[in-house]
Amino acid sequence: MKYRKIAKYDFMILLIFLSSILLFPNILEVNSQIEINKTDKSIFMNNNQNQNYFDDESIKIPNQFIIYLRDTNYNGLNSIDPLEFYEEQLKDTGTELLFTYNHVAKGLAIKIPDESVLELLKSNPVVEYIGQDRVVSIFNHQKTFAQQTEQELPMGIDRVDGDLNFIQDDMHSINTDIAILDTGIDLDHNDLNVYQQTTFISGTNTADDDHGHGTHIAGIAAAKNNSFGTVGIAPGARLWAIKVLEENGAGDISTLIKGLDYVVQNSDQIDVAVLSLGCECNSRALNVAVNQAVNAGITLVVAAGNDGKNARTFSPANNPNVIAVSAIVDTDGKCGGNGQNTMYGADDTLASFSNYGDVVDIAAPGVEIFSTYKSGSYASLTGTSMAAPHVAGAAALYLSTHQNSSPVEVKNHLIASGSHISDFCDGNGLGYFAADKDNFHEPLLYVANK
Repeated sequence: MKYRKIAKYDFMILLIFLSSILLFPNILEVNSQIEINKTDKSIFMNNNQNQNYFDDESIKIPNQFIIYLRDTNYNGLNSIDPLEFYEEQLKDTGTELLFTYNHVAKGLAIKIPDESVLELLKSNPVVEYIGQDRVVSIFNHQKTFAQQTEQELPMGIDRVDGDLNFIQDDMHSINTDIAILDTGIDLDHNDLNVYQQTTFISGTNTADDDHGHGTHIAGIAAAKNNSFGTVGIAPGARLWAIKVLEENGAGDISTLIKGLDYVVQNSDQIDVAVLSLGCECNSRALNVAVNQAVNAGITLVVAAGNDGKNARTFSPANNPNVIAVSAIVDTDGKCGGNGQNTMYGADDTLASFSNYGDVVDIAAPGVEIFSTYKSGSYASLTGTSMAAPHVAGAAALYLSTHQNSSPVEVKNHLIASGSHISDFCDGNGLGYFAADKDNFHEPLLYVANK
């Protein structure tokens, strides 16, 4: 909630780094692992001040790195400010400072064209972690545009009986805050309650959406319940437009971490954050930021991905502290599988493009979803990107009446209240789906009380 207090959780510190570093041309590795604590209380530490931690992944963004610094006293070393660290040790080395981080961790994102500078950072006792920066992108397929006058109930929201919770009065918006970390939001869209906005994309001055993806997500989660356009799961909730993706729908992990740093900075106000993006990768730097956001009390909802693969290889969906969402086809707003078929599968089936696996927590509609779009317009988009904000809206809806719930409690509620494989179709929104690709049957989002 807007005035909810921070720091509801204690942090447990994990000392888990091993001690050997191998340096190869263009690939940096270390035989270590970050363990992600399923109780949402872990942050990382290195128990050897001379060992730094490198991602064991191929380089995606040449010469661009994420660096985390020590944030506690260790062997007489005091915590250092990231900007101060750069000014004192890196300013005249030919490097370029991209971002500093102060809330998810003490750190910075930096371009390092000279490998000798990287060698110096390896041996610097203040440095905790060095990881290669990578590209993340949105998870959506085709789009179709639509003109809209009277308000339309989207089939996805109808399918999970979201309309049964609507307050039929635009003056009574849902009293929660949802952060959209994406391409931005159309700041002037009449169907959206944009409360705060910021951008971390170079060359932009505001978080005004120049792509459309972020605005679409915002509408699914929280479009107003008024007399026109569309309506979201948590109508009229306060939206935080946080632009971390460029006009083409892609961005860097370092920029996404900066967005999460901002979310943690404002964790006394933000309740839920949506990340309908990712990469087929395992970014330990991103995991640290995600874990810290959850530790700060933010419920993080992420898209599982659109490659028809096991989501275990996709980040941030493979982080156990988030709510990872797969996508189903629904074409009639009802359970039972009686709607029309689509190019992504039959009605009430797992969408053919949707990632799957035991890291997926819940499913939601994600095919031909009608919602708000840039320039005050409306469109239908397809992808797990569209499934995730259904769940984010449901999380915000729950938090509006359970204000002190932790992210774990929100996650458990959504899973427990969903439609399960044992549920029979009630002719409306309560009922399961078919064509799951594995033996792990994640529940389908259900918003109304059973």
